[in-house]
Amino acid sequence: MTDRLYSDPDLVQFYDIENEGGVDFDYCVGFARDAGSVLDLGCGTGQLAAALADRRSVTGVDPAPAMLDIARRRAGGQRVDWVGADARNVRLGRRFDLVMLTGHAFQVFLTPEDREAVLATIAAHLAPDGRFIFDTRNPATEEWLARVDAGKIRTGPESSRIGWGKSVERFPPRSATGVVTYSTHYEISVSGRVLSAESKIAFPAKESLAQMLDQTGLAVEEWLGNWRGEPHAPTSPEIIPIGRLR
Repeated sequence: MTDRLYSDPDLVQFYDIENEGGVDFDYCVGFARDAGSVLDLGCGTGQLAAALADRRSVTGVDPAPAMLDIARRRAGGQRVDWVGADARNVRLGRRFDLVMLTGHAFQVFLTPEDREAVLATIAAHLAPDGRFIFDTRNPATEEWLARVDAGKIRTGPESSRIGWGKSVERFPPRSATGVVTYSTHYEISVSGRVLSAESKIAFPAKESLAQMLDQTGLAVEEWLGNWRGEPHAPTSPEIIPIGRLR
């Protein structure tokens, strides 16, 4: 887990600009309404964890110190228990009403063994009547074939005006692994500096996820196909399992 996109402070400063709360954020806030305790695995810069922490106990776990530095400083961050750890092997010695792994964080786990380890972590931290939810992009839509080029002027860190562009180049996954390699580039117009990172994400199929979930003692009650709450279909953009301990 050494992806510079999440570990380099110069790149992490753009994370919140690119990932402002949307329909996924709103859905998760509503989904957590009745949970007294929440574990947010792969919490990143802590937007969701901090938003949930005013009414319940929240623990946020992420392996990237640069992301957690932002999480601790954000409004409401003082109410969250932040833990620097890997979702594949963290064990906190307690169980939660809700375990979440959102923002497509599940896709950074590139091998079946990694994904099984993460699902085992979810199972190890679920209360007997607790629920889990996570998301991954549906490989059937071949989203990796898209090329994204964008130029934007946004309010950057410390309220400075930063002009920046982003291009993402995606390549078809290797057939044996389903892993996509892509590059991200930011150009800071005020200085001309270019920041770049190469990343890898996996696109596991729904069928393999269902098998892994069952093997790790998790039962899916519902498969969503998007963050509007619609049921999963073969052409849905997302695969979002919701369930409990089996």
